[in-house]
Amino acid sequence: MDQPVKKQRRRRHLGRKAPPVLAALDLGTNNCRLLIASPGREGSFRIIDSFSRIVKLGEGVAHSGQLSEAAMDRTIAALKVCAQRIERHGARFVRAVATEACRAASNAGVLVERAAKEAGITLSVISAAEEARLAALGCAPLIGAHYEGALVFDIGGGSTETIWLGRDHGKPLIIHFDSVPLGVMTLSEGAAMAGTPMDYQTMRRDMRNRFEAVKRDMDLKGGFFDTTRHHLLGTSGTVTTLAGVALKLQRYLRSRVDASWHDCNAIQGVVEELAAMDRPARAAQGCVGNERADLIVPGCAIFSAIHDVWPCARLRVADRGLREGILRELMAEARR
Repeated sequence: MDQPVKKQRRRRHLGRKAPPVLAALDLGTNNCRLLIASPGREGSFRIIDSFSRIVKLGEGVAHSGQLSEAAMDRTIAALKVCAQRIERHGARFVRAVATEACRAASNAGVLVERAAKEAGITLSVISAAEEARLAALGCAPLIGAHYEGALVFDIGGGSTETIWLGRDHGKPLIIHFDSVPLGVMTLSEGAAMAGTPMDYQTMRRDMRNRFEAVKRDMDLKGGFFDTTRHHLLGTSGTVTTLAGVALKLQRYLRSRVDASWHDCNAIQGVVEELAAMDRPARAAQGCVGNERADLIVPGCAIFSAIHDVWPCARLRVADRGLREGILRELMAEARR
């Protein structure tokens, strides 16, 4: 090959700009999660790095109304790891958000100040509406092609969001959303405070009553939700765990779980089996493990209540959500 041609190609390669690096951090009631990515083709992105740590930030908030020192210390330690990774990859576009635990805590400002001072992370406490919008944006590509839309649900540690996501000329449209301030941690703590065991059926009835109120409001404001023309679209540790168990995975594999389709009755069968197990048996399940052995029971109760109220036949599982929604907005910002 001619030397001038080689030099021209080298100059063109050197002249290309490296794609911007984006970072999305989601600080929830139970977990601190980070995704670092760069823009890909046709609105996609390429994951460069990820990090997740259980910090139990919302531990005790339902009782005291405040974040504990121990919980904040655990969280700051995780945020420092996130900051190191963000710096290592040279992320220029960064957004870090906190959700229900910080919304509910009167001293959330203390954590925000510590995050900035000790970890160099600018943390913003977002509303339930903003959380729902970002989760819907992250999950929207998974609406089934042959459906009018989906009921997106995000079972968190301190709250559960439900979003009726439809289409408007091919683009995702939030028709209605609601947030119930109960998640797997707050349900579990509520049972402990009452001195009662985590009874699956009791929690299921309680959550069903709450979701029935949500559905009445949804029907009033959004119109008729046809369960035959919509499917469930779940995001969160609960639903990805249920999918992993349903797929009989010995260990969790995102590539098998994300975007997978399931029969809702089959998932309900998995729910009933897990709820009937004792703790050691649940912990022995490869996709549950010791860390989720307690929280999966309230998670099962919440899923069952959602399916009771919106009895769609099919469920699509998303190992994506709020962070991916943030990344999509950061990509748009980077393009501008």
